[in-house]
Amino acid sequence: MIFIFLMMMTGFTFAGGYELGDKADDFLLKNVDGTMISMSKYQDVKGFIVIFTCNHCPYSKAYEDRIIALDKKYKSEGFPVLAINPNDPEMVPEDSFENMKINAKEKGFTFPYLFDADQKVYPLYGATRTPHVFLLNKEEGDLIVRYIGAIDNNHTDASKVTESYLEDAVDALLEGGTPDPGYTKAIGCSIKNKASKK
Repeated sequence: MIFIFLMMMTGFTFAGGYELGDKADDFLLKNVDGTMISMSKYQDVKGFIVIFTCNHCPYSKAYEDRIIALDKKYKSEGFPVLAINPNDPEMVPEDSFENMKINAKEKGFTFPYLFDADQKVYPLYGATRTPHVFLLNKEEGDLIVRYIGAIDNNHTDASKVTESYLEDAVDALLEGGTPDPGYTKAIGCSIKNKASKK
């Protein structure tokens, strides 16, 4: 008990968040266009591709074009992308809301780019990296977590991807199946909060 108490006092947090089959709660976050976005505002969707990402991380930057392509491909199929920046801008100024707006405009993001300003959403999901994907499927009105992990198996070169984990997972849901694998390891930068300064 003393060991656990000491870790809590030093800012250590245990891994947690959603697991496959869990119901995902809605959130209300500010988009780069100034509007407030919640999943409940989307009426005719089959689910969501929720991606925790940011401005500064080289892994996130490497995936930006692929995330745009994923949104363009699957939004019309009922699975739009919702990108969320979970980082504390005091830790990483490049990830400020103002810089999010600049990045979204320069890259031509086709999806909402939301700011988890209070850092309350990413712990609910259990996101630890940027990028980190959570694929939600609407089932009887609830959003159920059906895939967690990486976008694909090559962050450095899209032309050398041999396993398109996220695309395969969305396709499986569209075909009425279950994503396999349901989990992969998210590869990227650690999410920056005040505890990570230690």
